[in-house]
Order: sequence, then C-alpha cells, then structure tokens
Amino acid sequence: MGQIGQILIWTTVGSVVSLIGGILLAVRKKAFTHEQSLLLISFAAGVLLSTAFFDLLPEAIGQIGQISLIGQIGGIIFLFLLEKFLWYHHHDEEHEGHKRTPILITVGDTVHNFIDGVVIAGTFMVAPATGIATALAVAAHEIPHEMADFGVLLTKGWARKKVILINLASAGASLLGAVLMYYLGGRIEGVLPVLLSFSGGMFIYLACSDLIPELHHGHAEKKSETLGQMAVFGVGIIIVLLLKEWLQYI
Repeated sequence: MGQIGQILIWTTVGSVVSLIGGILLAVRKKAFTHEQSLLLISFAAGVLLSTAFFDLLPEAIGQIGQISLIGQIGGIIFLFLLEKFLWYHHHDEEHEGHKRTPILITVGDTVHNFIDGVVIAGTFMVAPATGIATALAVAAHEIPHEMADFGVLLTKGWARKKVILINLASAGASLLGAVLMYYLGGRIEGVLPVLLSFSGGMFIYLACSDLIPELHHGHAEKKSETLGQMAVFGVGIIIVLLLKEWLQYI
C-alpha cells in the first residue's frame, strides 16, 4: 500500500473514532456520565500533551532547530484566533447551547476536521509513527468535542439521523485536508517541519486551554475522582510513549 493509502486509512480512523461518543449520545441520549466524560477529557489531555512534547516538537527541533519555536507560537495563536472568530470550545452542553448555532457548529467542525486531516497527513509524511500518534491524539480530543456538538444539535431540535449524517459528512473534510496536504506538502520546501511545530503548538493549546480547564469546571469532586483523572491522564501519556517505541520496529 502506498503512502497516500496509509494516510487516508489513519485519517479515516481518527475521524470515525472521534464520532463514537457523539453517535452514542444520539442513540442513547446520554453517552457518558459527567464523571466518565471528565475521565475521557483527562485521557485526551494526556495524549495531546505527550504527542506534542515527545513526538512532534522533538522531530521539528531536530529538523529546523529553534525556528520551530515560531511554528509552536503560530499554532497557539492560530487556534486562539480561530476559537475567537469561528467557534467556541466547551464540553458543557448547557453552556454551549447559548453560545453556538447549528450552522456555526457545522462550519466550525468542518474547518476543524479539515485541519485535522492536514495535520495527520503532514506528520505521517515526516514519519509514519508520528502520523499514527497524531491520529490517536486527534481522535482522543475529538471524542469529547463531538459529544458536546452532538448534544447541542439535539437540544436545538435536530433529528438524530440528521445530526449523525451531517457530522459524518463534516468528518469527510479531514480526508480532503489529508489529500491536499499530501500533494502540496512534498512540493513546498520546508513546510513539513514547520507543520510539525505548528501542530505541536495547537495540541498544547487544546490541552491547556480547552481540556484541562474543563476538569476544574462544575461541582466539587471527591478525592477519588481527582485521583482517577490523574491516573487516566498518566495512562494517556504512557500509551503514546509505548506506541512511539513499538512503532519504531514496524
């Protein structure tokens, strides 16, 4: 199988896995309890941070040195502006419903999925192991994100079937982004290392600005819940490290 085929497979995996939580929510009305959702968010934060610090940024620094710092800052600023002008991330359905319309949610998800496809393809072109780790990180983050979006669309009165079909179509934008990156990335000199650092910056921003603050939101927790979140956060980090080590031998 050629590189483009592998890229499309892993991009599809990232997109399909990310929809699981939302589809369960649409079918069962409530996919996870509040405590389970926080555990999922903790896991996603651990995966994102470990992928950024152990995969993307070291690879970028190794290729372009301190110039990669510009890409990291660029990724952080890019997502900050995108959230300000296009969508607002928040996994609490009650608050989100007041801030976002169905059209804005759909447009924001489509843009987000397109960016995910670009990132997965670009990192895969640098190193397949890095691309696979990136696909895992994207899927881990997108599960709670898609759950929140599904919840808002359902509360707005959209039929479950319509919500599922629209989100499946939106997820297809990731394949478009992956194909575009594959054909343009190799033709523009120096773009791939910059994309690595840019993606690392985005992952750090998503974990620290979107996911981790969510763990502090809501009612007071028991110590056991906090310890559980810390443990799952650590599991996310360990999985990325093990995956990185294992993929070196494939």
